[in-house]
Amino acid sequence: MTARNASLAGIAMMLIGMLLFSLNDVMGKWLVATYTVGQVLVLRSIAALLVIMPFVFKQGVQRTLRPERPRLQALRVLFGSAEVALFYLAVTYLPLADAMTIWLAAPVWVVILAALLLGERVDGRRWLAVALGFTGVAVALAPSGASLSMPALIAVLGSFFFASMMIAGRQLRGTPDVTLVAWQTLGALLMGLALLPFGWVTPSLKDAALLGLLGIIAMTAHICVTRSLKLAEASVVVPYQYTLIVWALVFGWFIFGDWPTPAMLCGAALIVAAGLALLVLERRTSGAAYKARQEAVTIEQG
Repeated sequence: MTARNASLAGIAMMLIGMLLFSLNDVMGKWLVATYTVGQVLVLRSIAALLVIMPFVFKQGVQRTLRPERPRLQALRVLFGSAEVALFYLAVTYLPLADAMTIWLAAPVWVVILAALLLGERVDGRRWLAVALGFTGVAVALAPSGASLSMPALIAVLGSFFFASMMIAGRQLRGTPDVTLVAWQTLGALLMGLALLPFGWVTPSLKDAALLGLLGIIAMTAHICVTRSLKLAEASVVVPYQYTLIVWALVFGWFIFGDWPTPAMLCGAALIVAAGLALLVLERRTSGAAYKARQEAVTIEQG
């Protein structure tokens, strides 16, 4: 496969992954209107584990059960499980597009956490992009009377946990994707079991099928995004993650009758602009660093 075809395939996989994640979010919002978050997490995770198990056996059960840096892996699983639970809790009360807008501020959180926890150097331009992203969150939420409501704060906290999971994932680059996904799914199952005592509604056959399908769709979406990042550079495919907002607007309008406010649209635009700016700056920084290394090698060889 040529580099161009690989990039096109990567873009296609990212677009499919984002569509599937959107369907997952829509189904999740629909189901948490009837079932508790714990119940949705449990049944969703069981279905997802059934999908991932063949990959686990192919890779080797022992290899999967013994990941590198187990403490950091456990921390990543904790962050990811909390993020999923908070998302379903948030969309119980918030319009889908509003929740997704807040969640897409996660790259902004990543910059702050990387500077504080990993010691990464952040220049003034990136801090400006961070400020732009948080301005977008404020604009999206402030005009409504519920701007500081508990659901809104839950969404912000969920976005923070999502970013924390990504930061932990940066330190686990040597861990196979199957291991990461399997442990994340198991963590979501345990989180669901912990929340299960708060309520149980016996699902109908139709809803049980939807709950199972929810897990399969989520797992397939993860596989698509993971494959996308392997086929093409992140700078090529990551911008297409913002199609999530488009799908959230469309599904929110047609299925739930949620029409976005002008403030939410403006806030979403600012968050997307901040995320793209951070991506461009990262690409330039990486390119400059690579060029400097090549020049150093040339000088040494000379």
